[in-house]
Amino acid sequence: MSDPAEPQPNAVPPVPTAPQGAWAPPAVPPFGAPQTSGGTAGAYAPPAGYAPPPGYPVPAGYSASAPYGYGAANTATPTRSPALGRIALLLSLIATGGAGLVAAIASFNIGLGAGRELTMRPFDAGFDWSVLTPVREWVLMGEIAFWVGTALGIWALIQGIVAIVTRRGRGAGIAAVVIAAVGPFVFAALVQGFLTAGLAAGTGISG
Repeated sequence: MSDPAEPQPNAVPPVPTAPQGAWAPPAVPPFGAPQTSGGTAGAYAPPAGYAPPPGYPVPAGYSASAPYGYGAANTATPTRSPALGRIALLLSLIATGGAGLVAAIASFNIGLGAGRELTMRPFDAGFDWSVLTPVREWVLMGEIAFWVGTALGIWALIQGIVAIVTRRGRGAGIAAVVIAAVGPFVFAALVQGFLTAGLAAGTGISG
């Protein structure tokens, strides 16, 4: 007869049972149902405000009272540089005053050098340009002043209009437009006046 404590060769081992207090899947999440935002289940609700930890400054562009992840509204009005209008004003002054002054000097010397020759020739339909040969350098200077003044005047006029529209030096832009517009009349008046003075001095009419 065999001992009962001795295991039998054909015996089925018993099924282990869960001990008392073992882990079991919870019926609900241990920390409660997920937070909802806007009625959508499972969506993350950002905090109402962001407070930085002590000693840590708020990043630039963010506000502590604004929702996290959103920068503070930029209410500052952007500044516009007045350089565009000022450059246009400078160009108009050069075109009107600078070119006009150079043309006036050239015109006076043209009249002074060719005045006597002009008075000795008969006035007919054709003009003999060879009379300007002794003063050809002054004629060339007058032509350069005319074309440079014209180019700078048109540039100043266009840039002044752009400065007015874009409000980048509006006051200077208005002044540039006005000066560039009257520039041709100032140029013509200077040339006419100094050429007449040069002719009078060259022919001895002025005494």
